[in-house]
Amino acid sequence: MTPGARVAATIELLDDIVSHADRPADAVSNAFFRARRFIGGGDRRFVSERVWRILRRWGQLWWWLERVRHPAMAQGVSGRAIVAANLLLIEGLSLESVQASFDGGRYRPAPLEEAELRALRQMEGHSLSHPEQPDWVRLNVQEWLVPHLKEAYGEAWGREIAALDAPPPVDLRVNRLKATLDEARTALKREGVETEPMRFAADGLRLKRRLSIVAGEAFHNGLVEIQDEGSQLVAALVDARPGMQVADYCAGAGGKTLAIAAGMNNKGRVVALDVLETRLDRSAQRLRRAGAHNVERRALSADNRKWLKRQAGNFDRVLVDAPCTGTGTWRRNPDGRWTLRPEDLEELVPKQAAILDAAARLVKPGGALVYATCSVLPAENERQVEAFIAQHPDFEVSPVKDALPQAPAEIASGPYLRLSPLRHGTDGFFAARLSRRAQPVAVAHEMGDGTEEELRDETGSEGEEEQAA
Repeated sequence: MTPGARVAATIELLDDIVSHADRPADAVSNAFFRARRFIGGGDRRFVSERVWRILRRWGQLWWWLERVRHPAMAQGVSGRAIVAANLLLIEGLSLESVQASFDGGRYRPAPLEEAELRALRQMEGHSLSHPEQPDWVRLNVQEWLVPHLKEAYGEAWGREIAALDAPPPVDLRVNRLKATLDEARTALKREGVETEPMRFAADGLRLKRRLSIVAGEAFHNGLVEIQDEGSQLVAALVDARPGMQVADYCAGAGGKTLAIAAGMNNKGRVVALDVLETRLDRSAQRLRRAGAHNVERRALSADNRKWLKRQAGNFDRVLVDAPCTGTGTWRRNPDGRWTLRPEDLEELVPKQAAILDAAARLVKPGGALVYATCSVLPAENERQVEAFIAQHPDFEVSPVKDALPQAPAEIASGPYLRLSPLRHGTDGFFAARLSRRAQPVAVAHEMGDGTEEELRDETGSEGEEEQAA
């Protein structure tokens, strides 16, 4: 593709993402390229990386378009205007070079009009940052989120959010059912994939450079799974042991289910639960590939309501990877910075509380419930746990060290597992381990009628793993 054709493809993909704001950008992007098989692999990577770079800097680019009174602002979001601003402010092209791509030639955007040129001339020679940009613009977040982020991180909030700008590394979990860490590294090296052990996750490998591993034998033979280190640590916090009964209450595509099953060495029973059967169906292939034979899948539906009631108090461990805002995954899902609305948070908090309450009924006395999100917002994390404990006196928070005795103090020194790109090189994760006191507990009450509705159309922290499945 010519530079101009790449610009045109970038504009078209961005407009597609904006017009489908109710869908994840990666899903829109995958559909976009599937419909354009003529775009080669190199061009596809170039356009994708440019689009993701723009999404990460959307707030600052938008600020500039408003500052120079770009004519497109009267019509709302414009991929054409955003891409032209990106070429000048991020990629550092001259206006003359930008015009060369917008020349109206075959597969290239229409020529820039005089009103567009007047606006772009005011940007030429400038950098993306500007002294007049408020902090929330400079950090590319919506203004309404700032109080939540300051509550989470205090004075360090700016540095923490800035760390969510960088593209994430590719993290792998070695499947202990099929390989040791060294065996997996050797198999990957034969395919030209260089890895290094992770800092915290015992079964984790991190690629030394970003590339796809899904076409290789190590992946196809189930030796490794793609999974962020933070997600691996959440699964480890469950501390599922051979012979136990374990429920993964919001299993999604099964990333943490697989990690739990491997930790149990296929001994015992894991039940993967989710409101959408399509998510559970996607996990079936991954389970077969991994050789995980102790997992059963059940939909959280009206058909299984009686089964759920019968399971009350039966499980040694229950994991709730709750639907959340996904603010901790902005490294890989930068579109989430702009699609999240205040009402989304308002709706999620009571859903999370109801799901946590329903899942807690499955835990046996002496068992443990792990509540996790891929969010950094206290309203979904610490506040949620505090409210649960206040309503459930038979549960108490167990220190992270109880389940991860070998973990270093930087992740296991407090009551909660809090992970961030800045401090730990992971996605932003929160997890709390809630132990049920070993005493008789009445379990005759209903499981609740809102389970399916509360989970519908939401996701936990399976984003990266679903993409790889």
